[in-house]
Amino acid sequence: MDNKIDGIMKAMERALPRKRYVHTLGVAYLAASISMAYGKNYEKAMLAGLLHDCAKCLPEKEILKQCLNNGIVVSMAEKKQPFLLHGRLGAWYAEHKYGVKDEKILNAIRFHTTGRPDMSFMEKNIYLSDYIEIGRGQPTKPALDEIRKTAFEDIDLAVYYAARNTLYYLSEKEKSNPEAKMDGTAVLTYEYYRELCGIKEEQDVCF
Repeated sequence: MDNKIDGIMKAMERALPRKRYVHTLGVAYLAASISMAYGKNYEKAMLAGLLHDCAKCLPEKEILKQCLNNGIVVSMAEKKQPFLLHGRLGAWYAEHKYGVKDEKILNAIRFHTTGRPDMSFMEKNIYLSDYIEIGRGQPTKPALDEIRKTAFEDIDLAVYYAARNTLYYLSEKEKSNPEAKMDGTAVLTYEYYRELCGIKEEQDVCF
């Protein structure tokens, strides 16, 4: 596995702009740390973290084109906002370009942006690690500090916090830009983890 990680790390350094590569390393090492905190396989988490944004930096039209060409199902909302597809195209890249066959790793890459209900530990880990990576900062830093702490104590609650704040951000974005439709999977993720964590409506406020 060490050789695989080294190879993917070098491939990402070549493929990604410097800023995106630094973020990618941050996600990979954070995901490994969270895995170790819960007694999970840190090498697989690190591999998923390294590849989570492998299709991120393509032009949006190219992301959409490659998804359609490779049989990846695209919704109407995603056709208008192709950046939402980079996780699914990234999973396709991970499997067909970088030789990853582990379905848990592929799903973690596939759903790292929106999450989904009932995620595996690996999926929750990459979803959170991408959200709270150390390079993330203002204007959401106070929220990130709380979520970072919670990620090592109660991963489901941390996912709820991240999903809730993401939904709030998307709703504000939609108000200013009607074309920026809220992703349905993000809504389902929030609703699932809110119920799982037993959060009542009056407690449901953003940091």
